[in-house]
Amino acid sequence: MIKPFFYGALIGILGGLMGLGGAEFRLPILTFIFDFATLHAVVINLIISWVTVISSLIFRWESWAAIEPYWTIVLTLLSGSLIGASFGASLASRIDEKRLDRIVALLLGIIALVMITESLIHFDPLRINFIAMSFLGFSAGVIIGLFSSMLGVAGGELIIPTIALLYGVDIKIAGTLSLMVSLPTIMVGLYRYRNKEPFAMVKPNIPLIGWMAAGSILGAWVGKSMLGHFSSGHLHIFLAVILSLSAIKLYKKGMQ
Repeated sequence: MIKPFFYGALIGILGGLMGLGGAEFRLPILTFIFDFATLHAVVINLIISWVTVISSLIFRWESWAAIEPYWTIVLTLLSGSLIGASFGASLASRIDEKRLDRIVALLLGIIALVMITESLIHFDPLRINFIAMSFLGFSAGVIIGLFSSMLGVAGGELIIPTIALLYGVDIKIAGTLSLMVSLPTIMVGLYRYRNKEPFAMVKPNIPLIGWMAAGSILGAWVGKSMLGHFSSGHLHIFLAVILSLSAIKLYKKGMQ
């Protein structure tokens, strides 16, 4: 099981350098390298993302005390993301594989665009009233949950900029808040998939899931240690290009 551990570690390093779980890069690898059907890859990706998020929360235990003033942010985003995750899992299970390939390709392309935008533009926090902020937070949560359940990702690439832009929270605290939103969101997605046909692929692939999760955790720690040696802006653009190419390839697969 060297291959899944290697790819898990590679993805973990990339995610660690960016402050993300790396699941958006794991999905194309599960699809194209390990040859899983898209929906099977999404379910496996959700499980590995769940393990990775739990590990990341444990690694950040010393910063938990700093999040006490931000519970309303977590609850607002969660109220939307849980709905989005439930709907996304149901939608992904009902549509045919080729259409799902095209939808997932579009979502990967959107994430690539978000990464490029983040690296090129500095956003100041929005100046809006509490009601408008709550509505936008809930709406963003729905979109985040939809992405999470349909891609099998933790959603940090969307949650972190949302928290920073809407609420003006420091990026490091936003990372911890993101994990707290991600964990229940992933669990809802997995719960909604539990009785679906793709979930049957989990048991025979437990060794692959375990080795890839172990590699992801180790890689995330290595990536975090290397953080000072790389420009995050350039790295975001580079990885966005990779995601864009993966999206194009997956879209072509869905058109065949």
